[in-house]
Formats: sequence, C-alpha cells, structure tokens
Amino acid sequence: MDQSSIFEPTFVMLTLTLLVWVYRYVKRIPFISHSGFVPEELTPLELQKRPPVEVSRPSDNLKSLFEIPVLFYFLSIYLFVTGQVDQAYLIAAWSFVVFRVFHSLVHCLFDAMMLRFALYIISTLVFWTIVLRIIFTNIG
Repeated sequence: MDQSSIFEPTFVMLTLTLLVWVYRYVKRIPFISHSGFVPEELTPLELQKRPPVEVSRPSDNLKSLFEIPVLFYFLSIYLFVTGQVDQAYLIAAWSFVVFRVFHSLVHCLFDAMMLRFALYIISTLVFWTIVLRIIFTNIG
C-alpha cells in the first residue's frame, strides 16, 4: 500500500479547518462592523460574551478542530513514518474525517446538539480505535 495515502484524509481535515476558520470571519466581521463596539471593548472575553449564537458557533467549532484532530495529524505522520499504513487504518482515517466534517457542518450551520454530540462521539471512538490498534500492534 502507498504509505502517503494516509495524507489524503489528513489534508481533507486540514482543509476543513481552513474552511471553518474562513467561515468564522465571514460571520464575525459583519457582526463586529455593525456592533458599534469601540476598539477597547473588543477583548476576546467581550467577543465571547456578546455575539449571537450564529456568530459564536463557527468559533466554537474551530476550537474543537484543535483538540482530537491535532492528535489525528500526529497519528497520520506516525503511521507514515513507521510504514504501517494499511487498508484498515485508511478506512478508519477516512471515517474519522467524514464524521468530523458532518460534525462541523452541524455545529456551524444549525447546531442540533444531540446530532452534533453523536457525530463527535462516533468520530472520537474511531480515533481511539486507531490509537488502540497502534498500541496493540506495536506491543512486544
């Protein structure tokens, strides 16, 4: 198997992060522009307290993309460097990414909390399955 194939889902995950980052500013800049804030009021704490939920959701999702996905990036590099990429890891990596994409869509666009939570749990269980397989494959 081509070991570099693990980077396809990794780059999709990075693209998702970029898109959410851009979307955050698409929502945030108009809010700030029309808010009447003076520059001294625009502290991170104030920005967190004041925006409507449709402005804060993309920011909250972006924070989420710097939690478990960062560990996913590490695992992708680890699997590539150690030459362990196989079909099972690739399927798991794509599954993780697909569920994270759906999680971000739900979180940013309409935030059905239980659906978002289910997508998060599924993606995270896939991630921990990858971790456990790596651990058990490399013990001994």
